[in-house]
This record gives sequence, C-alpha cells and structure tokens, in this order.
Amino acid sequence: MVLALTLLFGAAVGFSLGLTGGGGAIFAVPLLVYGLGVPARDAVGVSLVTVGVTALFGFVQRAGRRLVEFPTGLLFALAGMIGAPVGAMLADRIPDALLLSAFAGLMLLIAVRMWRNAADAKYRLPIVVDDDAGPTCRRDSEGKLRLTSRCALLLAALGLGAGALSGLFGVGGGFIIVPALVFFSGMGIQRAIGTSLLVISLISAAGTATHWLAGKDLPLATAGLFAVGSLAGLFAGSGLAQRLAGPLLQKVFASAIVAVAFFVLVRTLLP
Repeated sequence: MVLALTLLFGAAVGFSLGLTGGGGAIFAVPLLVYGLGVPARDAVGVSLVTVGVTALFGFVQRAGRRLVEFPTGLLFALAGMIGAPVGAMLADRIPDALLLSAFAGLMLLIAVRMWRNAADAKYRLPIVVDDDAGPTCRRDSEGKLRLTSRCALLLAALGLGAGALSGLFGVGGGFIIVPALVFFSGMGIQRAIGTSLLVISLISAAGTATHWLAGKDLPLATAGLFAVGSLAGLFAGSGLAQRLAGPLLQKVFASAIVAVAFFVLVRTLLP
C-alpha cells in the first residue's frame, strides 16, 4: 500500500511539472508529510532528490530540441547553488510548524502569480535593441542576450533567491525561474522552461548534497520510488500539455495550489 502511494504521489508531482513547466514540485512536501507520514525535514531532502532527477530528464529532452540557453542558465544555476545551502541552514533553525506555515504562505503567493500570468496574454517581453532604453537585460537583433555586468548581477540575484527557496522548502524554484527568464531576459517561454529545468537540476543537486553532508536523514528507498513515479508523471503531463490551453492549465493549477495550501495551514495550525 505504501509502495503504491509513493509511486502515485510521485507521479502527481511529475505530472504537474510536465503540465505547467515549473511549480509542480510545490506539491511534493505536503504529499510526503501528510500522505506518507515523512517528517517535514526529511521530506525536504526527498523532494530535492525527486525534483532534481525529474528536472534532469526534462532538461535532456528539451536540450535535444535546442530549447535550452546554456550561458544564461549556468549563470542562474551557479548563483542558485550558492543560495541552496543558505536556505538549508535556515531550515535547521526554524520549527516544523513555522516551516510548514511559511511553506503554505509561499504556495499562496505562487498561486496568485500563476493566476495573474494566466490572465496576461502578453507573457513575454519584446526584444529591445536600443542601448538607451529597455530592461536591464537586453538582446541583440539576432535574439542573443547581451550579458552586461548589470544583467549578470540581476540574474545572479534572482538565482540566489531561487536557490535559497530550494534549500529551505525542497522546491525546484521553477515558479520563480521561468517568469524571471521571460520577464528579465526577454527569453521565449519554451526556451525559458528548458533553461529552467537545467537550473533546477543543478540547484536541487546542490541542495541534496547540503542535506546529506549535514548528516540529515534521507530515506533513499522513498526518494527512489517517488522519483520513479515522478518521471512517469512527467512524460504524461508533457503530452497532455500540448493538447490544452496554457492559461486554462495555469488557472486550474493555481486553484489546486490554493486548496493544498489551506489544507497545510489547517493541519499545522489547528490541533
């Protein structure tokens, strides 16, 4: 029974990742804690392993279709790999109840952002080639990113924040990385998703290493089964995503996140 539930819950996480391109890992910790009875701090480690493995497979798949921008992704990931241990150290100093409450608050913020993005048909930035105007990060006439010092600092700061959240809550950070790449670097949404998967896999690896080196318990059997289920769900979600409208998907996903967030708050705050 536990074996089947672990695979099923892992598949739900992978399915939502494949369906939305980022943010699906937000369900991993609640499912592990309340569905499988895994302690909150151990659930963070299992979530990091699952998210990292699933993102790696998704990245390889998209890299073969040339939907990954490596220089931008590696800069983002290096900063995130610095932030992940910082987040993990903060998690050690926060009581479980406060950690889960903060996690629920993060889920609500993600849901609001996804709902707004679904209502915004202009979920992209135009390419700006004027040196005297436009955002901090700009692209040339061929669409290549001009990685100036200001642009590099901005992307590094965003990567640092995504990494800290990954270490703190066991999430991949795709809900931050994808819109950041689109809005701040002018990257197309499909390429942003592929680049995000590269970043997530590297940040999750750093977070997992920090978790393990700190001597925290990492139930490998649970992590392995959860990851296997997640990979199966990833391919199913990716296939369905090609048949459904993006805005509708984001609204349904946002509604599911709100429901789970309130469930976590009720279970955490009420006896």
